[in-house]
Amino acid sequence: MRLFSSLYSKAMIWARHQYATYWLAIVSFTESSFFIVPPDVMLAPMSLAKPHKAWFYAGLTTIMSVLGGLLGYLIGSFAFDLIEPWLQSLHYVDAYQLARQWFEEWGFWAIFLAGFTPIPYKIFTIAAGVALMPILPFIFGSLIGRGMRFYLVAGLMRLGGADLESKLSQWVDRIGWAMVILLVMAYFIWK
Repeated sequence: MRLFSSLYSKAMIWARHQYATYWLAIVSFTESSFFIVPPDVMLAPMSLAKPHKAWFYAGLTTIMSVLGGLLGYLIGSFAFDLIEPWLQSLHYVDAYQLARQWFEEWGFWAIFLAGFTPIPYKIFTIAAGVALMPILPFIFGSLIGRGMRFYLVAGLMRLGGADLESKLSQWVDRIGWAMVILLVMAYFIWK
């Protein structure tokens, strides 16, 4: 079944769309404070579709993500009571408690790691605001962590270029179904 190859083809068409850059900026901003989809989902195919713009896309994603992180910081500082039910509904309360603990112990390094890793960055931006983390270490940790992550993604896609795009189109169905099987197996193992 060729489900994943048709999705891949659509993603590459959308990645070349004239408004894709604007959507990347919006997703990058909103993901850092309240949106669920990470910008890597757009950054990777856009950098693959237009490798000559990969560094621009990585820079845009980094800047907009840090600005969105500042919104998350403000939400944590001034409106945590309003968003606490939202955190509970998304089952992020444990992650939020862990983030607060990390800020108490590691400060700058906590936001740096949250920016670079797949840990939900938005939880850490909000927790940084609640904990009233000093703003400059927050900004620098975010810039470095998010920048490293997004430039790595864009760089790998740029390096692969047209060769990677054609190889992925050949292998995307096999990779997709292998991931589905692994996820189902992981679900039954941990259940």
